[in-house]
Amino acid sequence: MSEVAVQHGGLEVFEPSLFGTYSKKIGMWLFLLSDTLTFGALLFAYSYGRISNPDWPTPFGKDSITNATIMTGCLLSSSLTMVLAVMAARRNDRSWTRNWILLTMVFGVAFIVLHGREWGHLIEEGMLPGANPWSAVPQFGGTFFTLTGMHMLHVTIGVIYLGVVSLRKAFLPILLALWGVGWWLIPADSVFHYGIHVLLVGFIVSAMILFLKPKDYDAPDVEIAGLYWHFVDLVWMFIFPLVYLMSTRV
Repeated sequence: MSEVAVQHGGLEVFEPSLFGTYSKKIGMWLFLLSDTLTFGALLFAYSYGRISNPDWPTPFGKDSITNATIMTGCLLSSSLTMVLAVMAARRNDRSWTRNWILLTMVFGVAFIVLHGREWGHLIEEGMLPGANPWSAVPQFGGTFFTLTGMHMLHVTIGVIYLGVVSLRKAFLPILLALWGVGWWLIPADSVFHYGIHVLLVGFIVSAMILFLKPKDYDAPDVEIAGLYWHFVDLVWMFIFPLVYLMSTRV
């Protein structure tokens, strides 16, 4: 086997990365593969609970389905804008790369807000992780909140990720301001009052990355961010029919 690095004319020559692909892309694919196992387990647990319980509740009426459909439209639109961002990055068009990424983030934030609205509506009706008002199946609340909550967390991380790639250090004060506004406006007894700390954690992690290893993100970096975002969108394409359309109130 050849050496990892050899000297040639005073310059270091490295072996090509696995499959001749950008090493960071390989890392992202490996991460997404592991994340697929996580969501696969959650989807399996939800499906098993639904099949094994004949009294599985069907709480989603017209308003919930309409809301979830709009959420789906937001994610599908965000996939399109992310593709356009990658294409602009390959043309080295920095302005439109940033614009398309920012529009992708807008769709992602819209999805989070609509999803939070859906959660709030269900909680008002009495749905909790260990109980629900529609049937005697306590697993429904736990599996629903775990599955959709994990996905909403991934979307939030994706929005932060895209903000770092597009705006770099300029995104940090925006992220901190969003956390402060959320902490101030969201009531203390709301489930989202503590969930808003995801933004604070995102701010800390993003600041560490941007200050310890500052760089100007190029086309491969935008493409890698796109891989993550498309994965998050793809997962929702399984959650939407399984959780919502198959549990429509008759």
